[in-house]
Amino acid sequence: MRFSENWRDFEVLDCSGGKKLERWGGITLIRPDPQVIWATPKDKRLWGRADAEYFRSNKGGGSWDFYNSLPETWHINYGDMTFNVKTMGFKHTGLFPEQAVNWDFLRRLIKNSGRKNIKVLNLFAYTGAATVACLKEGAEVVHVDASKGMVQWAKENAALSGVGTGRVRYIVDDCFKFVLREIRRQNKYDIIILDPPSYGRGPGGEVWRLEEQLYGFIKSLSALLSHNAMGLVLNSYTTGLSGAVMKYILDDIVTKEKGGGVAADEIGLRVSSTGGILPCGATAIWTSNGNY
Repeated sequence: MRFSENWRDFEVLDCSGGKKLERWGGITLIRPDPQVIWATPKDKRLWGRADAEYFRSNKGGGSWDFYNSLPETWHINYGDMTFNVKTMGFKHTGLFPEQAVNWDFLRRLIKNSGRKNIKVLNLFAYTGAATVACLKEGAEVVHVDASKGMVQWAKENAALSGVGTGRVRYIVDDCFKFVLREIRRQNKYDIIILDPPSYGRGPGGEVWRLEEQLYGFIKSLSALLSHNAMGLVLNSYTTGLSGAVMKYILDDIVTKEKGGGVAADEIGLRVSSTGGILPCGATAIWTSNGNY
C-alpha cells in the first residue's frame, strides 16, 4: 500500500459503518465510503464535531446536511501547493487527497531526471493537482478534461500554487478524441498521466466502460510516448480493476515496446484513530528505468 505521510491540512480522523470522518483544514466532513465495511465504535467526541455530512439518496445522488455555517470555498495546502475545495454534489470536494503519493512521485521523477523541456500530458485531469505538481518542477503540461468548470478550477489551483503563469495548455475536450488527434498530429510526450472514469458517456452518446476499453486506450497512448519517455501513471477507483490487472496491461503494451518496468499497488490514507490505512483505489506506474 502506498500513501503519503506529508499531509498537514487533511486527515482521516476515523472511519466506520460505511462513512469516513475527515478534516479539511479547519473544517470536518463526514462522507460515505463503500470500502468502510467495518463497524467499529464511533467516538462521539470526534464524530459529533462534524461541520457537514453527505447523505446518499435511495433514488441516486444525495445531498449535504450542514451542521455549521461553511464558506462556499476554502483552501488547503499540501507542501508548496494550494488547492480550492468545496462541498460538491455526489459527495466530492474537488480534491482526492490519496493522490498526494502520486504527486510526490511525479515531482521526484521530473526533478531527478535532470532533464529540461519535459512534456507532460494529463488526461481526465479534473481540478489539476497533478498538473500543479508537474508545473512546480518546471515541466510543460497539456491538461485535458471534458468539463469546462473543472478546467477553470484547475487554473485557479495553479494560480493559488504560484504556477499560474507556467508552461501549460488547458484544453476542454473529450480525452479519447483528443488522443486520436494528437496521434494524427504526431505529437509526443515524456510523461502521461490518466485517471479515467469507470463509466461515462461521450457527447455523442458513446458509452465508456473502463474494463472493456482501457486496453485499447493504452495502446493508443503508447503511440504518444516519446522515444525517451520517462513514465506513465494510470490510476483507477474501479473495484473490479486491480493493480495487478493494470500492471499486466502496461507491461503487455508499454514495457514490450519501450522497455523499463511497471509497479502497481493500492493507494490509501492513514486513519488517525487506528493507525490503519484506508484503501482508496490503485495505481500502476510504468517508468523507463524501472525505478519508483
